[in-house]
Amino acid sequence: MSFQAYIENIKIKTGKTPDDFKQLGEEKGYLQNGQLVKTVKATEITNWLKDDFGLGHGHAMAIYATFKGKTK
Repeated sequence: MSFQAYIENIKIKTGKTPDDFKQLGEEKGYLQNGQLVKTVKATEITNWLKDDFGLGHGHAMAIYATFKGKTK
């Protein structure tokens, strides 16, 4: 599955775009000014996405990748 397919499936499942998740990540303290906070571990973010949004590991990692700047 391509990265874009993961993102599209996440939007279908949650109704949220990567930008929506970035905003939520800012509110949770995982991002500051759009940048991933260096002390935040990937596991913290993926656990949050799994618990709060029901994402699987691969989909949670795709959102984490957008936090790190991946767009394609």
